[in-house]
Amino acid sequence: MEKIEFLGLEINKISIKNLLFNKFMIIAYALLGLAIFGIFEVFHIRYFSEAATAHASGIDPTNPELKAAMKLAVFGTVGEVSREVPWTLFISNYMYMIYTGSGIIFLVALAELMHIDLVAKVAAGFMVTGLSMVFAGLFTIATDLNMLNMFWMILTPNVNAGMWMMLPLYCIYIPFVLFEIYLLLTNKRELAKRLALPVLILSIGVDLIEYYIQGKLFSMNTARHLWTEFPSLTLYFIISAFVSSLGIMGINIYLAHKSKPEYKELMDLIRKGMLFFISLLGLYEIFGYLVIDKDWAFLILFGPFKYLYFGGYIFLTLALPFLLVVKPGKPIWTVISSVCVVIGGFAGRYLFVYGGNANPMSNRFGTGYEKYDFYDVASTFNYVHPHLGEICIVVGSVGVCILIYKLFDSLFSIGDLREHH
Repeated sequence: MEKIEFLGLEINKISIKNLLFNKFMIIAYALLGLAIFGIFEVFHIRYFSEAATAHASGIDPTNPELKAAMKLAVFGTVGEVSREVPWTLFISNYMYMIYTGSGIIFLVALAELMHIDLVAKVAAGFMVTGLSMVFAGLFTIATDLNMLNMFWMILTPNVNAGMWMMLPLYCIYIPFVLFEIYLLLTNKRELAKRLALPVLILSIGVDLIEYYIQGKLFSMNTARHLWTEFPSLTLYFIISAFVSSLGIMGINIYLAHKSKPEYKELMDLIRKGMLFFISLLGLYEIFGYLVIDKDWAFLILFGPFKYLYFGGYIFLTLALPFLLVVKPGKPIWTVISSVCVVIGGFAGRYLFVYGGNANPMSNRFGTGYEKYDFYDVASTFNYVHPHLGEICIVVGSVGVCILIYKLFDSLFSIGDLREHH
């Protein structure tokens, strides 16, 4: 293919039609269309509810129930963090995308420092995959915050708020990763290896700071103490993210390299990495439930989430992949394991976000479980099913990943094996 050189980058000379309307981009557009539909659904419920009317406001403007209805009409309940609906599918997806994407970038940077040449030759594709997932996570959380909230956050900045902790983090992290990708694409191997260490440190920094941010949000009251009292949960997020990251990398290898000579060797590296981190995650699961909050542990192991935990998380993330990768075999077993851990990893995030708040009420006053609302009946279980709009946005965020990856691949052929010098 004919190339155009710009700032050392070899850019494929490709028509606008082939760049923007190939089959992968059409899939991305379809998914983004689903996300737009979801955004419309969520915004409609948040801002266009008919719960409070002008007629009711004129008749009895001081009625407390009317005030509550007006609050519902303005702020809504879908996708909003509140005492009644502590977390949402947006948060689950945001955490999954951010941790998995930064995990991919960390593992690639680590391979660079460990002089694993084969990974270095395909590092550009992996880095772009990880970065695309980070952007998909930011897309999800931007939808959760919504434009009106972000507008007022900018006008009235609160440096202790989660958004203002995230902004400097990603304003530093993303340019570093983009520069690393630039060095890989321009075959500057030595400079790329030097930058790998800061990128690796920043990737772990993303995980730790995100944990701190979510921990602050989880401790909105003393009842949500799961994250704030068990710092070893940081390891769970990092280790489980590495398992999901290897799954995404395995799928990437299958799609981009299955007909190439390096395919089997790359898949064997993924198999070995997956075996190590799955084993580590299994050991952590055994240890974690011995030391973690017993109410939460019983809720996950024996409560309403038990089927999702054992069937969607333990079986797909640990048991089945371990059996498939424990011995060397055909690469297809690693591919199946990769798909399993990607799905199971998301189930794990969902369980932790929703399960971590399904039993958030404490007996701190010695008078029984606290109520969430003045009119509510006290309950020991708090769970709200994801709204259709949330589901559409989360599924649609995959379109962000495909869009970014395919644009990079069409312009720079990031799926090719690169011999560095």
